[in-house]
Amino acid sequence: MLDGEQVLARVDRLQGYLRELRQTVPSSFEAYQRELEKRRACERLIQLAIEAATDVCGLLVAGLRLGLPGDEADLFTKLADAGVLSPATVETLRRMRGFRNILVHEYTRIDDRVVYTLVSQHLGDFDVFIRQVLEHIR
Repeated sequence: MLDGEQVLARVDRLQGYLRELRQTVPSSFEAYQRELEKRRACERLIQLAIEAATDVCGLLVAGLRLGLPGDEADLFTKLADAGVLSPATVETLRRMRGFRNILVHEYTRIDDRVVYTLVSQHLGDFDVFIRQVLEHIR
């Protein structure tokens, strides 16, 4: 059975990270490059936001009894198949998850331009995800 309260708590946490990001991100890439503390804060907050979105997906898959996912990307597919998330949102979440792995494991040097672009221009992708989740649990 879906625990709506737990899903809402995770969504609330995600929204908090997004608020912090919107307050933290400098207005230009040049300022972002100069301010090490803001760069690191943005990197950490986007990591936490991606993890919170993934947690929401895990709660939904479990609560809706959509089966055991083979991996985290399978969480997103199961939610698309169930009509909870759009295919476009699933693709966005997959890319975000890959980016989160780069941030956490530092497979490659973190590209400041990519992080800045994500936090300054693509936070709306999280809003789309949240809207789809909330529409489903209501």
